Amino acid sequence: MAQVVATKSIQGSLLSPTSRSLQLSVEKLKPASFTSKILVRQDKKTKKVVHACNPITARRSARAEPQVLPFSPEDVPKRDEQIEQKRGVEQVGDVAVGMWSKPMVRRKTKIVCTIGPSTNTKEMIWKLAESGMNVARLNMSHGDHASHQKVIDLVKQYNAQSKDNVISIMLDTKGPEVRSGDLPQPIMLTSGQEFTFTIRRGVGTVDCVSVNYDDFVNDVEMGDMLLVDGGMMSFLVKSKTEDSVKCEVIDGGELKSRRHLNVRGKSATLPSITDKDWDDIKFGVDNKVDFYAVSFVKDAQVVHELKNYLKSCDADIHVIVKIESADSIPNLHSIITASDGAMVARGDLGAELPIEEVPLLQEEIIRMCRSMGKAVIVATNMLESMIVHPTPTRAEVSDIAIAVREGADAVMLSGETAHGKFPLKAVKVMHTVALRTEATKAAGEMPPNLGQAFKNHMSEMFAYHATMMSNTLGISTVVFTRTGFMAILLSHYRPSGTIFAFTNEKRIQQRLALYQGVCPISIEFSDDAEDTFANALALLHNQGMVKEGEEVALVQSGRQPIWRFQSTHNIQVRKV
Repeated sequence: MAQVVATKSIQGSLLSPTSRSLQLSVEKLKPASFTSKILVRQDKKTKKVVHACNPITARRSARAEPQVLPFSPEDVPKRDEQIEQKRGVEQVGDVAVGMWSKPMVRRKTKIVCTIGPSTNTKEMIWKLAESGMNVARLNMSHGDHASHQKVIDLVKQYNAQSKDNVISIMLDTKGPEVRSGDLPQPIMLTSGQEFTFTIRRGVGTVDCVSVNYDDFVNDVEMGDMLLVDGGMMSFLVKSKTEDSVKCEVIDGGELKSRRHLNVRGKSATLPSITDKDWDDIKFGVDNKVDFYAVSFVKDAQVVHELKNYLKSCDADIHVIVKIESADSIPNLHSIITASDGAMVARGDLGAELPIEEVPLLQEEIIRMCRSMGKAVIVATNMLESMIVHPTPTRAEVSDIAIAVREGADAVMLSGETAHGKFPLKAVKVMHTVALRTEATKAAGEMPPNLGQAFKNHMSEMFAYHATMMSNTLGISTVVFTRTGFMAILLSHYRPSGTIFAFTNEKRIQQRLALYQGVCPISIEFSDDAEDTFANALALLHNQGMVKEGEEVALVQSGRQPIWRFQSTHNIQVRKV
């Protein structure tokens, strides 16, 4: 088995990845982008294949001249295969999902699907998983523990029988939502009409409705704008009494029972984790879910409190903070630092802040998470029209593409899969758009300050150079991990090839399903490293994930040594 080994002791000195000379070298070694790849055309007269390509250069050393690498005849079959793959992405006519085809290459950006009445059966969960779902989200704002228990059991059943796929489970807390009370029937409100919200219980008339939050009157002021369901209806506060807030309807519509209320530019003075949330969190601990998505996080103290509780329960569950309140923005850095990742929850964020700020905040949150080595999910309204329509709007397609290009680990479907009419088509659209967008991204794009959170680990250096090797040689990466640390670190460097993360812990395999570019695989680790390496490569080959003769970069690094000394890290290039 051909191999090239790069080994370095911790006591030795390595060139810093942030040095100017290395950065210049890396820029020269980056692969060409999708748009500059080789085009193949056939001359009609001579029937010869003509190849047009940009010169590819590689720098051997600081003093060596750039070397032009010729395009050899042996590369023609590979190029033809890549073109066929590209055509496969663009083809139309998949029977199972209508107009969207099944791509022939592996998608890197992950898909989170909310499970609800449209998808909470065994058949639908299986179909969602095969269509592209990577994470099953349980929205604790709806349903009870019995219904969510059924979904958890079905996902675990799928994971137990699936050979080459795994689904993570994310429990999303309800949080301190302010909602209107029950109405005997929906009421129509028109612009200019007067309407009252009261903290008195049980009120539901044509001109007044209860609110479930006792401090509602104290939190609002004259001139505030109240939004229903993120802006579907709006009210201007004109006056208030001890128990009521009198408003003028600005944007009318149909008001139904238990609608979500926001005050533009303000957050409710409620704890981020309510008593109901603590019950749901305990439910998640008992069922060993993989992630908590915590709603309306305002400061890092909330995250520390939850993590301390999980530690006391000996629960290995990662915490994803939902950025969706005005109060969270000033504390963004400390909140993300304390967490394991963030979700850009654009619905409530766009209700509490000016809506034109949401795209800028999305980009900033993604950038911050990438630079700190944290997972980031973009959520809300991504394919909203597909709740009732079989095809998306063009703006929704662009929305998914932007999130992928900005570097999100995952994109999320909410009502589209929870109660929509076309859940499988929605997943397939997201799958295909993400895949097509990834095909146009230049390899090796990473924030300049990525890795500050890992600067004390030699693993960062090896993740960086393994990524450069993957990008330069155009190969995938293989890593063996018991904690997931090295696979997550590699994911945040975004190598051009797939990261095949082998682990002997099922919990770690499920967790890694969220991270961009990671294909988590469960395998038993033997005492002999070479036996495990051989078994892993054979598994990849047998399942068609790599081809015979293909090279992969095998990385041995991380916080916990496996088959190596603590002071030794290495990268090998092996041929399958």
